[in-house]
Amino acid sequence: MTVPPRLILASTSVYRRELLDRLRVPFECRSPGVDERELTGEVPIARAERLAIEKAQAVARQVDDALVIGADQVAVLDDQVADKPLTHANAFAQLRRASGRVMRLHSAIALVDTRSGALSARVEVCTVHFRVLSDATIEAYLAAEQPYDCAGSARIEALGIALASRVESSDPTTIIGLPLIALVDMLEQHGLPVLPR
Repeated sequence: MTVPPRLILASTSVYRRELLDRLRVPFECRSPGVDERELTGEVPIARAERLAIEKAQAVARQVDDALVIGADQVAVLDDQVADKPLTHANAFAQLRRASGRVMRLHSAIALVDTRSGALSARVEVCTVHFRVLSDATIEAYLAAEQPYDCAGSARIEALGIALASRVESSDPTTIIGLPLIALVDMLEQHGLPVLPR
């Protein structure tokens, strides 16, 4: 009987860990230790894919007989990257800018099979249409959820949904940064089906 490979998530994100838990496949987490700064002239979709691949490869170099998942998300508003705000002031400014506008979340996922060296990568896009937001609405939301570690300053999968008028995506988990539909396909291609066929 063939022993299935270990599954490793190259991330310390509690949100990605919670998402991967949904698949009920045993996995472990490792920090990839990758520099996430944008490269000069790099477009957001390319940045997301590059970082997902670099994270998976960084952890893959440390292990054998494993499938390693890397993921990254880049939020874009008016052709400008909306990184994690980290502070209240930055989050307020991001949401004020997002008011009445459209934000696109580029969620990249990469899978490295350390047994063969094979690499798979995909980028899924989620489009968020924001309501027109008053300063009072923004302040109330930030006080309630404090999304300072969230690209774009809004957890649309949680209370932040109240800031949106419409969300467009082929996979609802894309918004959190680990597209599970794509991941299920990739795992199956590498011999680790989530459910038997």
